[in-house]
Amino acid sequence: LPHSHASPAARTPPPGSSLVLGAMDPPPPVISAMRAPVKAKNKAPAPMQITAEQILREAAERQDVEIKPPKQRITDPEELAAFRLRKRKGYEDALRINRQNMTHWINYAKFEEDQAEFERARSVFERALEIDHRDKRLWLAYSEMEMRNRHVNAARNVFDRAVTLLPRVDGLWLKYVFMEEMLGNVPGARAVFERWVAWQPADHAWLAFVRLEERHNNVAGARAVYARYVRCHQVVRAYLRWAKWEERIGEVAAARAVYEAALEELRDDLLSAELFSAFAAFEERQTEYERARVIFKYALSLDALPAAQLDELRAAHAAFERAHGDRAAVEDVLVAKKRAQYEEKVAAEPLQYDHWFDYARLEESLGAPNAERVRDVYERAVANVPPGSHKRHWARYVYLWLKYAIFEELVTKEYARCRDVLAAARKLVPHARFTFGKLWVHCAHFELRRGQLGAARKLLGVAIGCAPKPKVFKAYIQLELQLGEIERCRTLYEKYVSWAPHNASAWIAFASLEASLAEVERARAVHELSVCQPALDMPELAWKAFIDFEAEQPDNAERVRALYRRLLERTKHVKVWLSWARWEEEACARGAGDAVFEEAHAHFRTEGLKLERLAVLEGWLQCARARADDERAREVEALLPKRVKKKRAVVAADGSDGGWEEYYEYIYPDEQAAQPSLKILEMAHKWKRQRAAEGEEDA
Repeated sequence: LPHSHASPAARTPPPGSSLVLGAMDPPPPVISAMRAPVKAKNKAPAPMQITAEQILREAAERQDVEIKPPKQRITDPEELAAFRLRKRKGYEDALRINRQNMTHWINYAKFEEDQAEFERARSVFERALEIDHRDKRLWLAYSEMEMRNRHVNAARNVFDRAVTLLPRVDGLWLKYVFMEEMLGNVPGARAVFERWVAWQPADHAWLAFVRLEERHNNVAGARAVYARYVRCHQVVRAYLRWAKWEERIGEVAAARAVYEAALEELRDDLLSAELFSAFAAFEERQTEYERARVIFKYALSLDALPAAQLDELRAAHAAFERAHGDRAAVEDVLVAKKRAQYEEKVAAEPLQYDHWFDYARLEESLGAPNAERVRDVYERAVANVPPGSHKRHWARYVYLWLKYAIFEELVTKEYARCRDVLAAARKLVPHARFTFGKLWVHCAHFELRRGQLGAARKLLGVAIGCAPKPKVFKAYIQLELQLGEIERCRTLYEKYVSWAPHNASAWIAFASLEASLAEVERARAVHELSVCQPALDMPELAWKAFIDFEAEQPDNAERVRALYRRLLERTKHVKVWLSWARWEEEACARGAGDAVFEEAHAHFRTEGLKLERLAVLEGWLQCARARADDERAREVEALLPKRVKKKRAVVAADGSDGGWEEYYEYIYPDEQAAQPSLKILEMAHKWKRQRAAEGEEDA
């Protein structure tokens, strides 16, 4: 029966019989490879320790002795012929089965060689080459057979055929050259090399040719081989090998000529930091430190080298200067390294103007002799115009122009160039959308420093006409004020307040000018105009300046009070009341401010503004204590509120319950009489404090 249909009784062996697994038996259970690892129960060391050497020795002793077949000695020619026939038949049968197996051919030829049947061996090799003449193992085995048996001409013929058919197999050429050199045929070996290098092989072929010439003391021949080598392989490594060889044999001038030829003959894209570093190291070994320094500087000035190689050169240059240079040379190396870092930054982010500022600052630190490089940095920086039309994009960019102009004016003393720089900056800024007052002011101040007052006035006038800015007005007014041109100052202030009637600072400055000229009525009129403006950016400053102006005038208390009344008609802010009351205390009689404090207190009590009312009472109490009026101070203290901590429900923005929060509420004496519950609460607090005091005494 098949195994799947066999009954359990049929699969169970009889008692006493051994279990033999057969085709009808079930497979043994498969032990899972993923079972848990076995843990050692006893981790103590064994009483008898066994070394690794003992284990290996026992394993070697227990190995079975290899049984080798006995050697046969054939003395009978007929027996030898039968042996040869049998072996040849075996080889031929193997080749008849697989003619592409070159190992069979090589073994067959080796057998014939062992029997001294060289013609038969050559025949075997020729038959194999007819099948696959591209297999270099056949050619090598063929040539080695001829060389082993001193068949020199036959070996030469084999090598000639091999290198003709397989000129790109370097092993054949090397064997050929080795044979000729071992035979003492140096011209023949040289001729083989000449045939080989005509195929423009890899580097090791040329180097083997050079070593051949060196072994036979032909320095001129080796140099000629190197010259042909670098013409064949226009790469850095070829020139470096030649130069190091020249240095090794003591030809310093020739080695230097090789390095110089490499710099002249190699294309820029083939130059590398390895060549310059090797050239500089060579000059350093010859104690030609200036030559090495020039090489480093020339290499670092090239743009064709990659950034990584430039970093390597800078590191090598820095090490060289630390070893052989002075302080100035070391600083030059550090500056060059920093310059390269800034070049990378500005190339990656040309619109990041902070990088340009740092770069220009580095170049400027080198002084006036570095003016051309500084000018180049600024020209490249200002060429990166901001792409957007928003003023915030131009803010840092305009400072580049200003720094450029300052450099031309103060460092290079090129005033005409400085004027051109400022003119280019003014032309580039889109004044129809926005302008920069600092730019116009700097241009005007530059003309003033050059003694061109008319040009400065013209620039400021153009700025006010096309793009007025508060900074331009202030600078123009300050200029005319220093020149004593009062009428011009008044005209400029009139234009200023006409252009910006909401600017309280402009009105205040205009009035201050008139006040400084003792033009009281003019100053008062300007202040009147300022406080009458329908919209001011800071009206409190305008009113304060007006009040301070009137307060400075002698016997002018009524005007000041009238101004405070006018201000209170517009706003009932607590600071206005406090300012008025303090002025009354300071400028008038002692206690004159009490009336103002009482009026303010009554106003805020009527309006129900508890915090403002508290501020008035605190200010009133402070004034009373300052003038040592104890009676008035007690009266004011009686009006001060009590601070009570309370809780109230908090409602979130979505209307849900937000919990409870604590807050302070001020209870004034007049409110306390109207709320009897507060009296009860106060008594409860008093009782609680008494109980706490009694508990402390008992303790």
